[in-house]
Amino acid sequence: MQSQTHYFGGKFSTPLGQMTAIVTTEGALARLAFAGETQAARRLLQGMNVEWQNAKTAFVQQQIEEYFLGQRAQFDLPLAPLGTAFQLRVWQQLTAIPYGTTLSYGELARILDCPTAARAVGAANGANQIAVIIPCHRVIGANGSLTGYAGGLHLKQALLTLEQAH
Repeated sequence: MQSQTHYFGGKFSTPLGQMTAIVTTEGALARLAFAGETQAARRLLQGMNVEWQNAKTAFVQQQIEEYFLGQRAQFDLPLAPLGTAFQLRVWQQLTAIPYGTTLSYGELARILDCPTAARAVGAANGANQIAVIIPCHRVIGANGSLTGYAGGLHLKQALLTLEQAH
């Protein structure tokens, strides 16, 4: 059970605001969220036994800093997302969306061989608790519009603009 597991947490600044990272004792990233993601921030710590030690999350901060500097297009971090089998499939596929590109929810559902599951894909995106690294910000509406992002559409747009500039 999640409440029995011990985690380490750290906070750091980015050009888009403060982020909070939570890692397992083995060093796998379990949660990453922007501070402004009120709902996500609450979910981030729900039922978790977190010891705050920025040194334990410095490896996450380093790669996020490189991302914001345009020096990193792919992350090399061990991940420990918690979700349903379907959510894990969606999140794994999200990591395959190339840097600087986007897919629609429907396109992602078709890639997953679930062509009628665009809404379920959207729900899985909304449940993603590892922002930026599992790039749910790269999923957009079928008409090209920005839809849904835990930190707000301004963050989603900023992340996409950053990636398209590099």
